[in-house]
Amino acid sequence: MGGRWIERWEPEDETFWREGGERIARRNLWFSVLAEHIGFSVWSLWSVMVLFMGPGYGVDPAGKFFLIATATLVGAFVRIPYTFAVARFGGRNWTVVSALLLLLPTGLAYAVMEPGTSYGTFLLVAALTGVGGGNFASSMTNINAFFPLRKKGWALGLNAGGGNIGVPVVQLVGLLVIGTAGALHPRLVLGVYLPLIVVAALCAALFMDNLAPVRNDTGAVKEAVAARHTWIMAFLYVGTFGSFIGYGFAFGLVLQTQFGRTPLQAASLTFIGPLLGSLVRPLGGALADRHGGARITLATFAAMAAATGVVIHASMTESLTVFLVGFIGLFALSGLGNGSTYKMIPAIFLAQGHGKGLTGEAAEAYGRRLSGASMGLIGAIGALGGLGINLAFRQSFLTVGTGTGAFVAFLAFYAACMAVTWAVYLRRPAATAPVTGTAEGVAEPSTARLGYAEV
Repeated sequence: MGGRWIERWEPEDETFWREGGERIARRNLWFSVLAEHIGFSVWSLWSVMVLFMGPGYGVDPAGKFFLIATATLVGAFVRIPYTFAVARFGGRNWTVVSALLLLLPTGLAYAVMEPGTSYGTFLLVAALTGVGGGNFASSMTNINAFFPLRKKGWALGLNAGGGNIGVPVVQLVGLLVIGTAGALHPRLVLGVYLPLIVVAALCAALFMDNLAPVRNDTGAVKEAVAARHTWIMAFLYVGTFGSFIGYGFAFGLVLQTQFGRTPLQAASLTFIGPLLGSLVRPLGGALADRHGGARITLATFAAMAAATGVVIHASMTESLTVFLVGFIGLFALSGLGNGSTYKMIPAIFLAQGHGKGLTGEAAEAYGRRLSGASMGLIGAIGALGGLGINLAFRQSFLTVGTGTGAFVAFLAFYAACMAVTWAVYLRRPAATAPVTGTAEGVAEPSTARLGYAEV
C-alpha cells in the first residue's frame, strides 16, 4: 500500500523536534484522535442500542449484558493484531483501513436493528463492533512513536482521552434520538455515524504520515511477552481502563435494571461518567509526567476503592443520588488512572534500558521498541477487564437482583492493584541504592539493580 512515508524520525533530538518534528507529530495526533474517537463510538454502540431494545425485542437484562460483553471481548482481542499492523502497513495507511472497517458493523446494525431479529444475529453484529476497540491499540502504538518521552504522558493521554470520549458522545447521540424521535428509532443513531466514518478515513488519508523507522520487530515482541512488567502493567490497566470501558458499557443498563429508569432517564445520565473519565485522561498523563506515573496510579486506585465503597452503600440503601455520585466518581478516577498507567509503560522500559547499561539513543531506542511492542498486549488485557465487569454485573443481577455483589468484587480488585503498584514501583528494595531522576522524571539507577521508584 502506498502513502506518505517519513524516512528519518528522531523526536528525542531537540533540534529535530523544534525545527519541524513537533508540528508533524501534532498533526498526526489530531487526526489519530478523530479516527480513534469514531472507533470508540462504534465499539460502544451496543451500550446505546440496548436502551432501545424494549419488550418487543424479547431480550432480558442478562441477554443485554451479554451483548455488550461480547463487543468488549472482541474489541480486546483485536487490539493485539492492530498493534502490529502499524509497523506492517504504516500508521497512516492502517488508520485509513481500520476506519473503513467500521462501516461493516455499523451498516449491519442499521440493517438488523428492529424487533423480530434473532438474538444470534444481534450477538454477531455486536461482536463485529469489536473492531472499533482495536483502533485504540493501533492509534496508541502509532502516536507513541511520534513523540519524545518527555511528551508521551501528555500526547498518549490526549490521544486516548479523545478516543475515550467517543463513549459518552455516542450515548449523547442516543439521548438526543430518544428524547426527540423516541425509543423506536435506533437507526437514526447509526445513520449519524456512517458518514462520520468516511470522514475519519478521508482525513487520515490526506493529513497523516507513515514512519519508516517503525518496523515490525519480532525480537521486541518476544522480549515484551517475556518481560514481567508487561504483565504487571496489564494487570494494573485492567483496573483502570477495564473499569472505564466496563462501566461505560454497563452504566445505562444498571440504571434501568436496578433503579427502574426508563430509556430516556437512563440515557440522560449515562454519558456524564464516561465524559468526565475521558476529559481527565490527559490530566492523568500530565500529572504522571510531573510527579511520576506510579504515585498517581497508586493514589487513583485508593480513591477508586473509596468511591466503590460509596457505590456499595448506595446500592444497599437504594439511594440513586449517592449511587450516581459514587459511580461518576469511579469514571473520573479511572480516566486519571488510564493516563498515569500508560505514561508508566515507556518510562519503565526506558529505565530497564538504563538498567542494562544503555545510555542516550541506545536506551531510548530500547524503550521505544519494548513499550511499542507491549502496548497492544497491555491494552488487550486491560479491555478484558471490561468484559469481566459486564459478566460480573450479569451474574450479580441473576443471583441477587442487584449489582452489589459485583461492586464488592471490584473493591477487592482495586485493593490488589494498590498493593501491586506499591510493591513493584514505589517500594524501594533494600538492596537498591537511591535512584536519581532525569529531566523526564524517569529513574536512572546508580547500581546494576534497577529501582522503579521514579517511574
